[in-house]
Amino acid sequence: MNVVLGVSGGIAAYKACTLLRLLKEAGHEVTVVPTEAALNFVGEATWEALSGRPVASGVFSDVSDVKHVRLGRQADLVAVVPATADLLARAAAGRADDLLTSTLLTATCPVVFAPAMHTEMWHHAATRANVAVLRERGAHIIEPDSGRLTGADTGPGRLPEPEALFALLKGFLSRPSLTTTRTGANAEPNTSQRDLVGRRVLVTAGGTREAIDPVRFIGNHSSGRQGVALAAAAAARGAEVTLIAAHIDTALPAGIEAHRVETTGQLYDATVKAAAGVDAAVLAAAPADFRPKHTSERKLKRDGDVDLALTSTADIAAAVGERKRDGQVLVVFAAETHDGPEHAQAKRAKKGADLVVLNDVSGGAVFGAAENSVTVFDERGVVDSIAGAGKESVADAIWDAVAARLPAGGLG
Repeated sequence: MNVVLGVSGGIAAYKACTLLRLLKEAGHEVTVVPTEAALNFVGEATWEALSGRPVASGVFSDVSDVKHVRLGRQADLVAVVPATADLLARAAAGRADDLLTSTLLTATCPVVFAPAMHTEMWHHAATRANVAVLRERGAHIIEPDSGRLTGADTGPGRLPEPEALFALLKGFLSRPSLTTTRTGANAEPNTSQRDLVGRRVLVTAGGTREAIDPVRFIGNHSSGRQGVALAAAAAARGAEVTLIAAHIDTALPAGIEAHRVETTGQLYDATVKAAAGVDAAVLAAAPADFRPKHTSERKLKRDGDVDLALTSTADIAAAVGERKRDGQVLVVFAAETHDGPEHAQAKRAKKGADLVVLNDVSGGAVFGAAENSVTVFDERGVVDSIAGAGKESVADAIWDAVAARLPAGGLG
């Protein structure tokens, strides 16, 4: 994929260096377009060394190449990291006074802004209005983190960490580039890939842990990566995403409402509560099916056998299915080692789900891996089958199936 990484003039520009490295390591071609102010924080030589491409900030560099038009037209994604209050204002006004703002005006692909500024600037009415305008035009604005800012200041306005930004951007980069529906002066972005705009969705991810004693637990090998990919893909398609994450081994996507849990009981409570207010729930977490009947308050000593009596945990999918409203779409997962489609279909029906995603986890092959192989079933049979694909692509296939079942207008 061809990525244009715009960098505006804020102290958080240094984080874009790590994001650039992550994008390059994932195999994407990245062209950095800094503003003149950004070069005061990270120099041109650094951007060229990290990207392997020439860097320019003005429209009068390499004029014969018409770079201010070419970059936007050829990009599969434009990400502005960080996006200062000034850059947001110029983008909202449609200014084209440097290479970055000119590129934003010619881009027909997804455009993502990651704002970073002091809290007062982020909360200012002018900035909020500019953000609203850009969102109305189809841009994706990542909500900034809250934390330490420049100097001793603390509050909303902090740029998310590069790993979290990369986790979100993967959701945009998993699908083919947007094309235009018209040409010439009437060109408009094709928004078919933003088919979840106005939808509220819930995703669960990761494996739960049930304590045996203060240092040991019962758990599973789930990495949470498929669930994280599902959350990022839904955000890229315009959804308002709630992610409930148990134990995972990857960064949570930036700008997504995330809640961390540890046990199956905590996952049950959080999931049932969140599912009540969403259009679709995709339960990709791997809750422990059993927990110790008794948890020792002290570490068990290795001086003999331990009689570990187990009891079943709450059935989260069944609880959500029992409460499912008309028009709400529920997706459950069936991770199996030997049972086939019949078991998956039985699970779908028993849980009251619309879709079940079956994947073969024999030998632990998919745990923590970049790729996955799944088959998606509905009540009639196979909806889609994906073999050896990246988890981002699998996530998009699942959302394709969900989007096809969502009623017009949402649940309100």
